[in-house]
Amino acid sequence: MSKHFKIIMNDITTFIFDVDGVLTDGTVHVSQEGELLRAMNIRDGYAIKAAVENGYNVFIISGGSNDGVRKRFENLGVKEIHLGVSNKVAVYNQLISKYNLDAEQVLYMGDDIPDYHVMQLVALPTCPQDAVPEIKKIAKYTSHVNGGRGAVRDVIEQIMKTQQKWFQHFDAKYD
Repeated sequence: MSKHFKIIMNDITTFIFDVDGVLTDGTVHVSQEGELLRAMNIRDGYAIKAAVENGYNVFIISGGSNDGVRKRFENLGVKEIHLGVSNKVAVYNQLISKYNLDAEQVLYMGDDIPDYHVMQLVALPTCPQDAVPEIKKIAKYTSHVNGGRGAVRDVIEQIMKTQQKWFQHFDAKYD
């Protein structure tokens, strides 16, 4: 890992994640009623909760919309959950303004073309191993794991370890 990459990691205060293909493997199961059901990795959830508890901003911007997904993130402590979004750049800009953030503080993880333009605006664009080629090309970091299989845990854990907050979080809860 380059020195420049470590410097970027030290400045991250905000994580923004897409849902489908990042926090899920991109598969949706359709119920008889037409509801789209998704599976999420429990380790990704643990990392999100750890990040929130350590004062990081964690935001969700997704084109998909589902009440179960919203409830999952609310239970993890995520305050900004934007589902059914057609213009991710507009929502990103609103969040940057609302929280007075600098793009140099932001990590975004996306996996497909709707994430492309937002990823170009942040300091640390990241993606799961199975992202589409166009996204992998602009990502500064590609996780070694696929979406829905711990890619979110991977990036959160790396940032928190770089900032020496990963075990600090764990130790504080169990002392």
